[in-house]
Amino acid sequence: MALLEGEMYEAYRAELLKQYRHLLRTLGKDLSKEKVKLVHEAFDLAARAHEGTVRKSGEPYIFHPLAVAQIAAGELGLGATSVVAALLHDTVEDTDITLEDIEYRFGPKISAIINGLTKISTVFDSVDRDTSSQAENFKKVLLTLGEDLRVILIKLCDRLHNMRTLGSVPESTILKIASETMFIYAPLADRLGLNAVKLELEDLALKFTDPDTYKDISRQLVETKRVRQKYIREFIEPLKGELEGSGVNIVEIKGRPKSIYSIHRKMLRQQIPFEEVYDAFAIRIIIDSPLNLEKADCWRVYAIVTDRYRSHDKRLRDWLSHPKSNGYSALHTTVLGPKGKWVEVQIRSKRMDDVAERGLAAHWRYKADLPGAPITPQDQAFENWLNTVKDTLANSDMSALDLVSEFRNTILGEEMYVFTPKGDVKSLPVGSTALDFGFAIHSQVGLRTIGAKVNGKLVPISQELRNGDIVEIITTAKDRATTDWMNQVKTGRAKGKIRDYLKAQRNRLSVQGKEIMERLLRKHRFELSESSAQKLTRHFGYLNPAEFYHAAASGSIKINKALLISILTKTSVTEMAENSEKIVPSAEQKVKKAPKQQIIIGDDHDFPYELAKCCHPLPGDSIFGFITIGEGVKIHRTTCPNATNLMSQYGYRIIPAKWKDESYDKSFAARIQVNGIDDVGLVSRLTEIISRDMAVNMKSIHIESDGKGSFSGWIEVMINNLNHLTLLIQNMKEAHKYIEVKRLDEA
Repeated sequence: MALLEGEMYEAYRAELLKQYRHLLRTLGKDLSKEKVKLVHEAFDLAARAHEGTVRKSGEPYIFHPLAVAQIAAGELGLGATSVVAALLHDTVEDTDITLEDIEYRFGPKISAIINGLTKISTVFDSVDRDTSSQAENFKKVLLTLGEDLRVILIKLCDRLHNMRTLGSVPESTILKIASETMFIYAPLADRLGLNAVKLELEDLALKFTDPDTYKDISRQLVETKRVRQKYIREFIEPLKGELEGSGVNIVEIKGRPKSIYSIHRKMLRQQIPFEEVYDAFAIRIIIDSPLNLEKADCWRVYAIVTDRYRSHDKRLRDWLSHPKSNGYSALHTTVLGPKGKWVEVQIRSKRMDDVAERGLAAHWRYKADLPGAPITPQDQAFENWLNTVKDTLANSDMSALDLVSEFRNTILGEEMYVFTPKGDVKSLPVGSTALDFGFAIHSQVGLRTIGAKVNGKLVPISQELRNGDIVEIITTAKDRATTDWMNQVKTGRAKGKIRDYLKAQRNRLSVQGKEIMERLLRKHRFELSESSAQKLTRHFGYLNPAEFYHAAASGSIKINKALLISILTKTSVTEMAENSEKIVPSAEQKVKKAPKQQIIIGDDHDFPYELAKCCHPLPGDSIFGFITIGEGVKIHRTTCPNATNLMSQYGYRIIPAKWKDESYDKSFAARIQVNGIDDVGLVSRLTEIISRDMAVNMKSIHIESDGKGSFSGWIEVMINNLNHLTLLIQNMKEAHKYIEVKRLDEA
């Protein structure tokens, strides 16, 4: 046994050294001796600190920080400082190593990064965490954006490796971590320009939350690979000669398939099968040009492509002149290729391609290689995005839940480009209003906005803008923001500036109100003390004296001498009650203390539970339980439209759940959506299949014709289990050649 352990130990040491040497090779031959020494010390310290600990997969723990460091160096292109931080990222959290030890051995810069990683290292790592809201943990992640971006970049490397090895953790934890990844980490990777990381995170999240869909699309991609490659060759061949003779240095022309998740999302959004996703791949043309010639050379390639293939006049995307806020720059067009298929063509330089895949890390490296280089549109776009992040995070009085919602909507959401009359461009989240645009120009412009002209037409400040609009803001001489404005803006910057203005106004009125009350009390021979202020505040029903003073200044309350004497010369009943009141735990506190056992649907259980009406789970569906406040446990499908938000923001309320089996005496409600060509007797045939052929009870039916030859609607039926529903849908599809039938509550 000892010999076997010795052999295993030697194998472990050999593999450890092999991976470490691979990491050094990835960092490059030009690494200075000082930095090699620093990396070696970090590796040695991490190996000794984690010795004897293993991951849930049974693998020695040290291989995890090594893998994170390899991703940081090899896939993101980060340097030695980030690699050292990646190797040490779990030491302070999981071992006896302290931040003081890190700072003494590696300096304040690496210590600060480790500190940032330690602050968020417990975020999302435990399904049993007893916190007031998962949003509090998201807030910790977001706040690190204002410190050192390397903290977030290393955290993304950590999350990517965790997702790659997610199969070895419990199922309930898998769903939670995968949902959190889709909720915030994938969008954050996208915003930081880490396209490759974002796509892999999305695919892995789909793999674990909806494995059947993932396997089905993967299989079809493999089956169609040969046909796809043949078509790509047919498309590229006629272009090769012209491109090579153009004088532009062509590095590579290749076809890139869409990610599994993006294909899945398109199938859902357009309600089409895999076979009809015609842009399941894109042609990418990569050129090698000096920085000052990149834009011109990309347009030359565009001219050659569109001379050969007819372009779609509404599908040109010029991200050369106006890069995305994450620094992404390229030229996209859609052309009609062989056999009448529309094909997306992406044209970018080698530098742009590296930045597109590796994001900020690659961008910084190119800037370092070109000292004194002028500020590029990519620099300005990312700087504007960082300012928006800082504006959003500066709203410290926002609740964690509001902050996360704000961040996802305004920082991680889709963006559009809007122009001033002079041609200056502003990037705004989709859904932004004319008032948002005013604040994007300057906070003073926003506060004084009274109207706007969009494309020459006068519009209200609440007008929602569209991509490409030309907007002129009309202002007045004085600030005029009101509380209603909070409902007329979307961006964090606008909300923050309005909130600051209103807060300053309230403070000013509160000071005036306090002076008014002091004069009033002196007039009737009273003194405005802390005690008298509290009594007046309670009597008029305000939360604190500041609100009471504000109301007094605005004329919302009236006080005469008799009322004043009555209030100030007797003991408040409320005050007496507060002194004797016992603290009773809230319903939410009781829920948090509930045991984390598994619910088996069909068994008697301590928790009252019911099936969620948002997704109508059936026996055979993958499910989970969500503890509500006052309504017991709701059972949701893992593919429920609400599942991602519930599992990512309130992970501590999730309870594992499963069906006892698929045979029940009772039936379950399910909704079926039907669309198709309106034909005589078709609806009658569908109801016959349901009621007569399948002996299924119909609970309700709603079918409408659009008067143009098509119909749509839904039918609610009582079903035994998922297999029963699948069979029913299959039979209904066979009723007519041109009919679509699907489960209505699909995510």
